[in-house]
Amino acid sequence: MPKPSSFASVALPHLNAAYNLAHWLLRDATEAEDAVQDALLRALKYFSSFSGGDGRAWLLQIVRNAAYDRLAAKHGKHLAIPLDDGEDPPADFLRDPGDDPEAALMRKQDRGQLDALLASLPVELREAVVLCDLEELSYRDIAQITGTPIGTVMSRLWRGRRALRRAAQAGEP
Repeated sequence: MPKPSSFASVALPHLNAAYNLAHWLLRDATEAEDAVQDALLRALKYFSSFSGGDGRAWLLQIVRNAAYDRLAAKHGKHLAIPLDDGEDPPADFLRDPGDDPEAALMRKQDRGQLDALLASLPVELREAVVLCDLEELSYRDIAQITGTPIGTVMSRLWRGRRALRRAAQAGEP
Protein backbone atom coordinates (compact mmCIF):
# COMPACT_ATOMS: atom_id res chain seq x y z
CA MET A 1 0.00 0.00 0.00
CA PRO A 2 1.45 3.40 -0.94
CA LYS A 3 2.16 5.92 1.77
CA PRO A 4 -0.50 8.67 2.04
CA SER A 5 0.55 11.99 0.62
CA SER A 6 -0.67 14.31 3.36
CA PHE A 7 -1.42 14.41 7.04
CA ALA A 8 -4.78 16.01 6.31
CA SER A 9 -5.89 13.11 4.11
CA VAL A 10 -5.04 10.61 6.87
CA ALA A 11 -6.17 12.41 10.03
CA LEU A 12 -8.95 14.87 9.21
CA PRO A 13 -11.56 12.36 8.02
CA HIS A 14 -11.41 10.73 11.47
CA LEU A 15 -11.76 13.76 13.75
CA ASN A 16 -15.31 12.86 14.83
CA ALA A 17 -14.23 9.35 15.79
CA ALA A 18 -11.23 10.80 17.63
CA TYR A 19 -13.40 13.19 19.63
CA ASN A 20 -15.98 10.48 20.39
CA LEU A 21 -13.32 8.13 21.77
CA ALA A 22 -11.68 10.86 23.82
CA HIS A 23 -15.04 11.99 25.20
CA TRP A 24 -16.03 8.47 26.22
CA LEU A 25 -12.71 7.90 27.93
CA LEU A 26 -12.45 11.28 29.66
CA ARG A 27 -16.18 11.99 30.22
CA ASP A 28 -15.56 15.71 29.79
CA ALA A 29 -16.07 17.65 26.55
CA THR A 30 -13.31 20.18 27.16
CA GLU A 31 -10.81 17.52 28.20
CA ALA A 32 -11.76 15.49 25.12
CA GLU A 33 -11.13 18.46 22.84
CA ASP A 34 -7.76 19.04 24.49
CA ALA A 35 -6.84 15.36 24.19
CA VAL A 36 -7.71 15.35 20.49
CA GLN A 37 -5.64 18.49 19.98
CA ASP A 38 -2.69 16.89 21.81
CA ALA A 39 -3.12 13.74 19.73
CA LEU A 40 -3.19 15.67 16.47
CA LEU A 41 0.00 17.48 17.41
CA ARG A 42 1.66 14.15 18.22
CA ALA A 43 0.36 12.61 15.01
CA LEU A 44 1.62 15.54 12.94
CA LYS A 45 5.01 15.40 14.63
CA TYR A 46 5.42 11.70 13.89
CA PHE A 47 3.57 11.57 10.56
CA SER A 48 6.81 10.91 8.72
CA SER A 49 7.01 7.54 10.50
CA PHE A 50 3.46 6.55 9.42
CA SER A 51 3.97 3.81 6.86
CA GLY A 52 0.43 3.70 5.52
CA GLY A 53 -2.38 1.36 6.38
CA ASP A 54 -5.46 2.23 8.36
CA GLY A 55 -5.23 5.92 9.25
CA ARG A 56 -8.27 5.70 11.52
CA ALA A 57 -6.75 3.00 13.73
CA TRP A 58 -3.43 4.86 13.77
CA LEU A 59 -5.04 8.14 14.85
CA LEU A 60 -7.36 6.52 17.42
CA GLN A 61 -4.40 4.80 19.04
CA ILE A 62 -2.71 8.18 19.45
CA VAL A 63 -5.96 9.71 20.80
CA ARG A 64 -6.31 6.85 23.27
CA ASN A 65 -2.77 7.40 24.52
CA ALA A 66 -3.34 11.15 24.84
CA ALA A 67 -6.57 10.57 26.77
CA TYR A 68 -4.90 8.13 29.15
CA ASP A 69 -2.03 10.56 29.64
CA ARG A 70 -4.56 13.21 30.67
CA LEU A 71 -6.28 10.78 33.03
CA ALA A 72 -2.98 9.79 34.58
CA ALA A 73 -1.98 13.41 35.11
CA LYS A 74 -5.37 14.34 36.50
CA HIS A 75 -5.64 11.38 38.85
CA GLY A 76 -2.04 10.95 39.83
CA LYS A 77 -1.54 7.79 37.74
CA HIS A 78 -4.85 6.33 39.00
CA LEU A 79 -7.01 5.61 35.94
CA ALA A 80 -10.46 6.13 37.42
CA ILE A 81 -13.20 7.94 35.56
CA PRO A 82 -16.02 9.65 37.47
CA LEU A 83 -19.32 8.06 36.52
CA ASP A 84 -21.41 11.11 37.32
CA ASP A 85 -19.79 14.30 36.07
CA GLY A 86 -23.00 16.32 36.31
CA GLU A 87 -23.13 16.97 32.55
CA ASP A 88 -25.86 15.99 30.16
CA PRO A 89 -24.56 13.92 27.25
CA PRO A 90 -23.91 15.94 24.07
CA ALA A 91 -26.75 14.27 22.15
CA ASP A 92 -28.09 17.42 20.50
CA PHE A 93 -25.87 17.01 17.45
CA LEU A 94 -27.33 13.52 16.85
CA ARG A 95 -30.93 14.68 16.58
CA ASP A 96 -32.45 14.52 13.11
CA PRO A 97 -33.90 17.94 12.27
CA GLY A 98 -36.80 16.20 10.49
CA ASP A 99 -38.05 14.50 13.66
CA ASP A 100 -41.26 15.60 15.26
CA PRO A 101 -40.91 16.76 18.87
CA GLU A 102 -42.10 13.45 20.35
CA ALA A 103 -39.66 11.38 18.28
CA ALA A 104 -36.85 13.81 19.12
CA LEU A 105 -37.60 13.52 22.84
CA MET A 106 -37.66 9.71 22.68
CA ARG A 107 -34.37 9.67 20.76
CA LYS A 108 -32.77 11.98 23.33
CA GLN A 109 -34.01 9.82 26.22
CA ASP A 110 -32.70 6.66 24.52
CA ARG A 111 -29.33 8.31 23.93
CA GLY A 112 -29.25 9.49 27.54
CA GLN A 113 -29.98 5.97 28.76
CA LEU A 114 -27.25 4.54 26.52
CA ASP A 115 -24.78 7.18 27.74
CA ALA A 116 -25.60 6.38 31.37
CA LEU A 117 -25.28 2.63 30.80
CA LEU A 118 -21.95 3.02 29.01
CA ALA A 119 -20.69 5.38 31.71
CA SER A 120 -21.35 2.70 34.32
CA LEU A 121 -18.87 0.31 32.68
CA PRO A 122 -15.24 0.11 33.76
CA VAL A 123 -13.03 2.09 31.37
CA GLU A 124 -11.48 -0.93 29.62
CA LEU A 125 -14.91 -2.43 28.87
CA ARG A 126 -16.38 0.92 27.83
CA GLU A 127 -13.41 1.51 25.53
CA ALA A 128 -13.89 -1.84 23.76
CA VAL A 129 -17.65 -1.38 23.35
CA VAL A 130 -17.29 2.18 22.03
CA LEU A 131 -14.58 1.24 19.55
CA CYS A 132 -16.45 -1.82 18.27
CA ASP A 133 -20.12 -0.94 18.47
CA LEU A 134 -20.11 2.83 18.05
CA GLU A 135 -17.00 3.37 15.94
CA GLU A 136 -17.44 0.04 14.10
CA LEU A 137 -13.77 -0.93 14.21
CA SER A 138 -12.63 -4.51 13.66
CA TYR A 139 -11.25 -6.64 16.49
CA ARG A 140 -7.83 -6.40 14.85
CA ASP A 141 -7.96 -2.60 14.81
CA ILE A 142 -9.16 -2.45 18.42
CA ALA A 143 -6.35 -4.78 19.46
CA GLN A 144 -3.86 -2.51 17.69
CA ILE A 145 -5.30 0.65 19.26
CA THR A 146 -5.44 -0.74 22.79
CA GLY A 147 -2.24 -2.75 22.58
CA THR A 148 -3.99 -5.93 23.73
CA PRO A 149 -4.42 -9.36 22.13
CA ILE A 150 -7.53 -9.98 20.03
CA GLY A 151 -8.72 -12.52 22.60
CA THR A 152 -8.65 -9.81 25.28
CA VAL A 153 -10.63 -7.49 23.02
CA MET A 154 -13.23 -10.19 22.46
CA SER A 155 -13.42 -10.94 26.19
CA ARG A 156 -13.84 -7.25 27.06
CA LEU A 157 -16.56 -6.88 24.45
CA TRP A 158 -18.42 -9.91 25.76
CA ARG A 159 -18.19 -8.74 29.37
CA GLY A 160 -19.09 -5.14 28.45
CA ARG A 161 -22.10 -6.15 26.38
CA ARG A 162 -23.25 -8.56 29.09
CA ALA A 163 -22.97 -5.81 31.72
CA LEU A 164 -24.90 -3.40 29.49
CA ARG A 165 -27.62 -5.97 28.87
CA ARG A 166 -27.97 -6.77 32.59
CA ALA A 167 -28.06 -3.11 33.55
CA ALA A 168 -30.66 -2.34 30.86
CA GLN A 169 -32.85 -5.26 31.96
CA ALA A 170 -32.61 -4.19 35.58
CA GLY A 171 -33.56 -0.62 34.68
CA GLU A 172 -30.20 0.73 35.86
CA PRO A 173 -28.05 2.69 36.25
